[in-house]
Amino acid sequence: MARIAGVDLPNKHVEIALTYIYGIGRTSARKICDTVKVDPARNINELSNEEVNELRKLIETDFKVEGRLRTEVALNIKRLMDIGCYRGLRHRRGLPVRGQRTKTNARTRKGKKKTVANKKKA
Repeated sequence: MARIAGVDLPNKHVEIALTYIYGIGRTSARKICDTVKVDPARNINELSNEEVNELRKLIETDFKVEGRLRTEVALNIKRLMDIGCYRGLRHRRGLPVRGQRTKTNARTRKGKKKTVANKKKA
């Protein structure tokens, strides 16, 4: 099992296995395979140590992945919250940030439903 950027890659096609690294999607994985000249259809276990090392070097130098990327994203969100812009307020309140409706749906961001009791009529 190859270990790149602190992630154990599963024994799948190289293109798919690279997507297990936070910050690398299918397109980036294809570009990495093309640059290193590795067949994306080969499995991770079939790669030689030299090929794995080339992948590791390329990812470390050219891509912001895992911890560095997570930190940057968290700092960006914190900055939005600190300056008090609309997007920052939505993050702070745990509501959808990108304009989705909230009367119905938005359960992923809002969490489990909280029932509000009706007032008694006088």
